Amino acid sequence: MTRRFSLHTTVYVCAALALGAFFSQSAAAPPAKQAAVTLNVFAAASLTEALTEIATLYKASAPAVTLAFNFDSSGKLQTQIENGAEADIFFSAGKKQMDALAGCCIDAATQKDLLVNKIVLIVPKANKAGVKSFEDCMTDKVKLIALGNSSVPVGQYSEEIFKNLKGWEKVSAKASLGTNVKEVLSQTESGSVDCGVVYATDAATSKGGITVVATAPEGSHAPAVYPIAVLKKTANAEAAKAFLTFLSSPKAIAVFEKIGFNIVK
Repeated sequence: MTRRFSLHTTVYVCAALALGAFFSQSAAAPPAKQAAVTLNVFAAASLTEALTEIATLYKASAPAVTLAFNFDSSGKLQTQIENGAEADIFFSAGKKQMDALAGCCIDAATQKDLLVNKIVLIVPKANKAGVKSFEDCMTDKVKLIALGNSSVPVGQYSEEIFKNLKGWEKVSAKASLGTNVKEVLSQTESGSVDCGVVYATDAATSKGGITVVATAPEGSHAPAVYPIAVLKKTANAEAAKAFLTFLSSPKAIAVFEKIGFNIVK
């Protein structure tokens, strides 16, 4: 018996085969790759160790995102941003520098205070001068002290501490100034000064050669708060906001706390 197919039947069969092939190919096709993004993160030098470790963790969560860090003093980073440097995120060691950018450069909706640090007095391992306290820095025990300069948050905190202790004039006269906190740490590690004032986290991540002898007296300086924000001109706003969210995640917080930061509640 000969079977006959109408033209309509043939059209339906062809259409069904074509649709089947389309859905089969769609199911087999791999998902589209996320577009590669590079985030330029301008961050205080004292965040170097923490953010370097966090970057490795973040790569597992967002493999398409590359974090390019510019670590330096918050004051220098502020100036670079004001002068048009390409930056997506600013992570400052002081509120003063963040506030200076608030009107022109910062996306206010993204700004938050994330971390708090402590200010400590460190000495070379040998401690030949016998320095034991911030008050000792105002005596003849100390011939040379390493401090951050006036544009560096740790330098501003140092000045505030010694002014509260009524000894800034004596201390500033024998100060060896660094352009960021890592320079202050390095001078003290090398033994080229009798002591230095740094963040507790920098002392904790030192490769050796220093000892913490004192923490700044309670109430002697404003809290060392670290604010962070996305910049208005970023071309990668969503990726930048996603990284800020990750910095408040349990994984990132564990790194910050391990190094010695406290988290702003």
